[in-house]
Amino acid sequence: MFNELFNQVVVHPQLVIVVPALMILGYALKRTPFIQNWMIVWIIIFAGILASVVTIGFSVNGIANGIIAGGAAITSYQMYKQTMEATKKNGSSD
Repeated sequence: MFNELFNQVVVHPQLVIVVPALMILGYALKRTPFIQNWMIVWIIIFAGILASVVTIGFSVNGIANGIIAGGAAITSYQMYKQTMEATKKNGSSD
């Protein structure tokens, strides 16, 4: 059953545009005072699903691509953030 669903999922090239857009949205939400940090992740995921469903269509593939795009945006931001924090902590000026 799950195998049939997962076989329908194909990563769409449109994610190349959606992921940076979601990262910008996350940056803007992070600077919005009345949006709590725990809400940002959910907003990014739902925005990714919405963008993917609009571009690909309402299907398992469209929803999965939205979740993938949201996850990629969140993961990219966390990698950047943790790298910058580690660099500051270690005193590297490169």
